[in-house]
Amino acid sequence: MGDLIDGLDGWVLRPGDRDYDDARAAWNGMVDHRPRMIVKCASVRDVVAAVRTARDAGLEIGVRCGGHAALGPAVPENGLLIDLRPLHGVQVDPARRTAVVKGGTLLGAVDRGSLPHGLATTTGSVSHTGVGGFTLGGGMGWLARQYGLGCDNVLSFEVVTAAGEVLRASRTEHPDLYWGLRGGGGNFGVVTEFEFRLHAVDPRALVAELTFPIDAGPAVLRGWRDLSAIAPRQATFTASVSDAEVTVGYVWVGDPDQGKGLVPELCGLSRPVRERVYEASYHELQTRDDEADRHGLRQFSKDHYLSTFPDAAIEAYLSRGVRDGSGEGLPGGWLEAYGGAIAEVPDEETAFGHRQTLFEFGVRSSWTDPAEDADRIAVTKQVAAALEPFASGVYVNMLSDDGTDGVRRAYPPAKLTRLAEVKRAYDPDNVFHLNQNIKPAP
Repeated sequence: MGDLIDGLDGWVLRPGDRDYDDARAAWNGMVDHRPRMIVKCASVRDVVAAVRTARDAGLEIGVRCGGHAALGPAVPENGLLIDLRPLHGVQVDPARRTAVVKGGTLLGAVDRGSLPHGLATTTGSVSHTGVGGFTLGGGMGWLARQYGLGCDNVLSFEVVTAAGEVLRASRTEHPDLYWGLRGGGGNFGVVTEFEFRLHAVDPRALVAELTFPIDAGPAVLRGWRDLSAIAPRQATFTASVSDAEVTVGYVWVGDPDQGKGLVPELCGLSRPVRERVYEASYHELQTRDDEADRHGLRQFSKDHYLSTFPDAAIEAYLSRGVRDGSGEGLPGGWLEAYGGAIAEVPDEETAFGHRQTLFEFGVRSSWTDPAEDADRIAVTKQVAAALEPFASGVYVNMLSDDGTDGVRRAYPPAKLTRLAEVKRAYDPDNVFHLNQNIKPAP
């Protein structure tokens, strides 16, 4: 093992080393895992060496970029953490409209590399999220209704497999692996490079948020739902609920003057108590949630995909599981529209399921005091349970403590069967199992 360490382009951290605690810190403050070894990988050969070392030593492998997974599986207790963050970078080819992105890159760097060329691809709205976890699970963002999910825009992957081999996966090379990596999560290897398709993007945006009293909620949400169904693709409709109010609106990527045309329609749903409509740059839009989703907070969340949003679901969303209508102190859930280009990708094209999702529902609690853990988790589950009868699935990137049942909800049965076959082909021993795990087919 000494020769391996001496030959790395990166470096190794062990318990007691300076920077060890910073390197093992997860996004979720509830996670406090101590790996036996952290390999800071600065090259593909470092990743190969780390995988082979872990296998030879019988250590569990975690793979980290942004580290946003709720339960912190990237940081293995007494295992080997492959930290990809030193392996970062974005190379844009404006003529071909492509970007080659290293596996340890954060989403904000992708935007910063492409936007000066008037180009972008679908990334999320928290810029310190890792490209790998975001893309491999699907990748929802403000451009998805126009250009598809993050995984829909990957032209090829460079992957280090469980056997320590380096493969290129694309439509023509290892197409089964290419299919599985577009939505199947981190089950099949360590992705050290992504090649993304870029799109010409107007760098302007508009955010519209109209707030109404809670008793107007049913009528407002019915109208908001119906407007979302006919909205232009530049608009991603959003909603949230609190103890006394419901807020509906949309995020528009493109000419703000065009985007303002939807505001009177929303105002006509009822009389808003507040109206917030503002212009922003696309870069500002992409970083606006960075502080709210900062590292170190204690976090717990639940998620559902909704393929329909009937009136009964609206009532359940507003009540948040409280029969008397008093939801004081409960976390507010949010809704975000899918459709558009997401739904137009043929279902068999990618491992990502639930292309016909109408809205994604999510609820998250964030806090700092460990004494609140049990209560915060319980109320978050309570709010999510109210929408569960209407759920058609779940976003794999939003799973937390759901285990095997969660994986079954994330993938329809036929896709799960196919994913298990891909797993058998590329990771038959289930080396990469610290994830929302898909076991190899027998």
